[in-house]
Amino acid sequence: MNQNQPLVSVIILNWNTLDLLAKFVPVVKQNSALPRVEIVVADNGSTDDSVQWLQQHHPDIRIIALEKNCGFVGGYNEAIAQMTSEYTVLLNSDAAPGKGWLQPLIDAISDDANIAAVVPKIKDYSNPTRFEYAGAGGGFIDRFGYPFCRGRIFDVLEEDNGQYNAGGKIFWGSGAALMVKTDLYNRTGGLDYDFFAHMEEIDWCWRVKNMGFEIIYVPQSEVFHVGGGTLPQSSPRKNYLNFRNNLFLLVKNKQGAYVLTLFCRMLLDGIALLRNLAGGEFAMAKSILLAHCDFYRQLPLFIRKRKVLQPSVTKKRHAEIYKGSIVFDFFVRGIRYFSSLTTIR
Repeated sequence: MNQNQPLVSVIILNWNTLDLLAKFVPVVKQNSALPRVEIVVADNGSTDDSVQWLQQHHPDIRIIALEKNCGFVGGYNEAIAQMTSEYTVLLNSDAAPGKGWLQPLIDAISDDANIAAVVPKIKDYSNPTRFEYAGAGGGFIDRFGYPFCRGRIFDVLEEDNGQYNAGGKIFWGSGAALMVKTDLYNRTGGLDYDFFAHMEEIDWCWRVKNMGFEIIYVPQSEVFHVGGGTLPQSSPRKNYLNFRNNLFLLVKNKQGAYVLTLFCRMLLDGIALLRNLAGGEFAMAKSILLAHCDFYRQLPLFIRKRKVLQPSVTKKRHAEIYKGSIVFDFFVRGIRYFSSLTTIR
């Protein structure tokens, strides 16, 4: 690579979040001050003067101005396609990197050609001693496709007492702060546009893991994330996307008897819907129903996607897929912490 080209591009995706840019861009710049690192803001057609503010207050930041809101997926795909750096970081606009956060990630991702992406420890900006929902200490998934993290199972967040300070292989890295190999990201199609937002990073990680690559957790690097900057956890829209996209994940990427897994998921999602109804959360229940309706409507498309991907699958079993049911463990057995789970193997 030409030594004048950036080694790392840190891309912040923005859509009408001028307040977040004003708060976090100075922190990103200060804590990312290494040679050959560029800060990029990909703007999703904002109407709140974000671009003008950046041009005035941070003229050294590269701006990629998209004409419309392409969503999380489209915004990053459009921006990363224009990168010439070896590595790219997808960084949420409501994330504050800790001091010295980049070098451990660079060291880890450059250590092995088989590594596709690395992720830092993600903690709560408002409560820095606690893990944050979006990624915590690295992401995993259970046999039925439900994602969880070291330090976060469903809505239970752990305090960081150093219990997850061992780095290593994970199943997925959070899109809140994810360093990828730029060329590999683009060659594998990047994030799936049909997800629009939520779980698209899990889809990409699963895809590249099926190709034989690895995702690595690097606890020496920390990022502090506000979370819920676009959609709060209680949003029916977010619930809809999570349920719909989780089913998309299974059809595209699960190897073996995925139809049986889908059947089990229908039952589990039905229980979740009834639970919402019983609790008077009618909008959330409706969002699950809509998610399934849209999933059935788009099922033929995702079956075609699966067929396209199958020739590139070189690894069908992953040690980072939990063989149990995180739903059963959490709601029936009362397990709240990752460290209490049966060893993932």
